[in-house]
Amino acid sequence: MPTAVLHSRALSGFDAPPVTVEVHLAGGLPAFNLVGLPETEVKESRDRVRAALQNANFDFPARRITVNLAPADLPKESGRFDLPIALGILAATRQIPMPPLAGYEFAGELALTGDLRPIRGALAMTLKAHRDGRAFILPEASAQEAALVRDAIVHPARSLLAVCAHLTGRGLLPRFVSQRTPIEEAAPDLADVKGQLLAKRALEVAAAGQHSLLMVGPPGTGKSMLAQRLPGLLPAMSEDEALEAAAIHSLTGRLCLDEWGRRPMRAPHHTASAVALVGGGSDPRPGEISLAHHGVLFLDELPEWDRRVLEVLREPIESGRIHISRAARQATFPARFQFVAAMNPCPCGYLGHASGKCKCTPDQVSRYRGRVSGPLLDRVDLQIEVPSLPADALPSRRSDCGEASATVRERVSAAALRQRLRQGKPNSQLQPKEVERWCAPDVAGETLLRNAFARLSLSARAYHRILKVARTIADLAAAETLSAAHVAEAIGYRRLDRT
Repeated sequence: MPTAVLHSRALSGFDAPPVTVEVHLAGGLPAFNLVGLPETEVKESRDRVRAALQNANFDFPARRITVNLAPADLPKESGRFDLPIALGILAATRQIPMPPLAGYEFAGELALTGDLRPIRGALAMTLKAHRDGRAFILPEASAQEAALVRDAIVHPARSLLAVCAHLTGRGLLPRFVSQRTPIEEAAPDLADVKGQLLAKRALEVAAAGQHSLLMVGPPGTGKSMLAQRLPGLLPAMSEDEALEAAAIHSLTGRLCLDEWGRRPMRAPHHTASAVALVGGGSDPRPGEISLAHHGVLFLDELPEWDRRVLEVLREPIESGRIHISRAARQATFPARFQFVAAMNPCPCGYLGHASGKCKCTPDQVSRYRGRVSGPLLDRVDLQIEVPSLPADALPSRRSDCGEASATVRERVSAAALRQRLRQGKPNSQLQPKEVERWCAPDVAGETLLRNAFARLSLSARAYHRILKVARTIADLAAAETLSAAHVAEAIGYRRLDRT
């Protein structure tokens, strides 16, 4: 019996597992059956494929057609299987040759006219197809993102007819090569933030070691401005990091190619749900923490967030990934983000303000800050106060505004390079044994840290995080040994441990 076998890809979380499309023709009454755990949009491909073949002047067989999408236990979704199913029918009926199919993988949604429409997750699928040594044929609208994979063989096609012409040798599809030239946009400059020298220093330390940061202060003191300037201080992304970040955005179907190579900055509103933040759904999709992979996740007005939503951040902040389990699906997404948050010191926001207009009682302040749990705060490396500034402290000329982002970024990049050469990862990702090896302070620093541990009742986690921050401060100063000065500055960034 005529049978054709083609290769395609499914999407399962961050992975793109291979799918074998098997098309079998048999005698009997005409029928078109799809098996292999297809979802509704895959089942609907029967009508799209039939119409596309007929409108492209191919013969649609009046036979019993069985299409198997293997493996059978992997759920199949979206219309990306339209193209391989149509080609499988044509190969099984000998309308196109079968041997050339083995060297390609196919994905594309068919219009009723036979044109190809863009697909979701093209970058993730191309990455796996390239590793398996096969070329990838996909819609023209998805070729730009697929070709971001270096050395991948990508053939864009506008229609089913163009793919068939390529396979029969009548009109070869060109190989698409991405130029990867993102548009340079002026990033927010750190010099725009006036005053706040301590906060700027903490931002530099956070960028150098990729540490989490919490800023506490009255409204209008520059907390959001500081957070928006953090991505411009971070070291440049490596190609692997850029590919990982782009592949996650490709899974949502909203990859912006102009942002290739830029560290993402995500700032969801405080009304966002836990699923929107960490991802989920019946077909698991990445959430905000995964979309911020290798970038910055900024949560403004931290106490205004639902406490149950904030608690889901505790595990990914530590592990750098999120595992989503549903009744029928499990998916794991990377989430190595830099956590930055801002909050007011009290419900009215003006506790400690020079105007003295705060009337909040101590009990109100305690309940307000209690909306953010202690275990979550304990996972934040730097906790600083961003106070209001008097009018005479605000410089009137730009030359008085302090260092520009480019200057600070040079120091940050140099410190990050020291960390990669020494331990192969940022200081924030050091494990306990690595902390003992790379972050051991001198005698004076050890004495100071032990005294602080006893007086502030620090947890073991906070103890290690102080050492990591001190290691970053030493790296910024190009110092090999952690001195008491480095440890003292790191302790000074634990603002909420002293209140």
